[in-house]
Amino acid sequence: MQKDRDVVVGLDIGSTKISVVVGCQDDFGNLEILGMGKAPSEGVIRGLVTNIDKTVNGIQRAVAEAEAQSNIDIRVVNVGIAGQHIKCLRQHGSITRESSDREISAEDIARLTNDMYRIVIPPGSEIIHVMPQDYTVDYEEGIRDPVGMSGVKLEADFHIITAQTNAISNIHKCIRRANLELQALMLEPIASSLAVLTDEEREAGVALVDIGGGTTDVAVYYDNIIRHTAVVPFGGSIITSDIKQGCMIMQNQAEALKVKFGKALSQEASANEVVSIPGLKNRPPKEISVKNLAYIIEARMEEIVEMVYAEIVRSGYENRLAGGLVITGGGAQLASAKELFELLTGMDVRIGHPNEYLGKSKVEAAKNPMFATPIGLVLAGFRNSYAPDREKSVPASKPTKNNPTAPSEKPKAEHPRPDFLRRIIDKTKIFLVDDLGDNKDY
Repeated sequence: MQKDRDVVVGLDIGSTKISVVVGCQDDFGNLEILGMGKAPSEGVIRGLVTNIDKTVNGIQRAVAEAEAQSNIDIRVVNVGIAGQHIKCLRQHGSITRESSDREISAEDIARLTNDMYRIVIPPGSEIIHVMPQDYTVDYEEGIRDPVGMSGVKLEADFHIITAQTNAISNIHKCIRRANLELQALMLEPIASSLAVLTDEEREAGVALVDIGGGTTDVAVYYDNIIRHTAVVPFGGSIITSDIKQGCMIMQNQAEALKVKFGKALSQEASANEVVSIPGLKNRPPKEISVKNLAYIIEARMEEIVEMVYAEIVRSGYENRLAGGLVITGGGAQLASAKELFELLTGMDVRIGHPNEYLGKSKVEAAKNPMFATPIGLVLAGFRNSYAPDREKSVPASKPTKNNPTAPSEKPKAEHPRPDFLRRIIDKTKIFLVDDLGDNKDY
């Protein structure tokens, strides 16, 4: 029993699935997964909530499954946000201090950072993250941590991420209607990076590519600083639609074909292999060539890879990423996806499994790339473990034959204070496949 341990819950509202992960830290500081839940997402398109009722229903189903597995009463969640509406920009800011005699403090940096939340952005948008890059003190550039230095003028470049106000509002509505409390909202590729990237990769330079159902998220790290973020408006769902149209079959059949027989490289597919698909009423079965299926998938995957690489070039770090690419998300499970990325980008590529900071867990499915985002959201909560006033959450004891009076009420999953996200961003510088019908995840 994980007595007197903090519990954090991550909620990923994706385009194809809604997933919930409940975790705590073990004695060695690693993440132990207590429970997970997953439900189809029918009210989200390309990261945007389009039907609140269907989304709320999916959230409640996923939460109920996670509660049953973890024996934790989930009330507070950390939620990821993504979608084509996500934009990033660079902004330069500065403040003038009263005297150089007093050392630069964390309060000075907080004042400079908070000023960025007041910049003018397009109507209908909100700033969700402000991430400092390099600092400048009295025109001395390239300073990573100015705390303790002396100087009058403090400047910095910031990576600012904005989201559509309506998109944020709809997420809040869904959380409230599901009888949950939103602790913090975090950009999904940042959360995924916490789960799959190593400190060495962030230092050397790496691009994280999270291939989801509706979108593909990109985050570029260099010198332990997040340098660029972007959202490509295509994911696994568009590949399924291509298969549906190209082979003239049902949507669920197209998804099953992609998961079971799909390959991202047509040269890897056998020209002689054929799959028989049941026909509609009173119609004969339809035979699909695995080679033709691979051609359809490869064409769309090439487009996604090209758009991802264009974002890496736009970041200006394409020739400095010694860590290459790390692909994760449900789409990373597509056969030959790694080889296609290597072929088209010329970079080293590995599949990112969210087990970098996982300890022993009774839930083996947690190591699946499709759960990188919710696991990253849980890890984000524990990166603020030094915050004061944290309350404890104790898993409930289930009644047993030997202890029939054990409490049946499940504990509430408590979380760090709301300012944990900003601390994580400040620290950025230092720092399942069950069966065919259940796997509509890429």
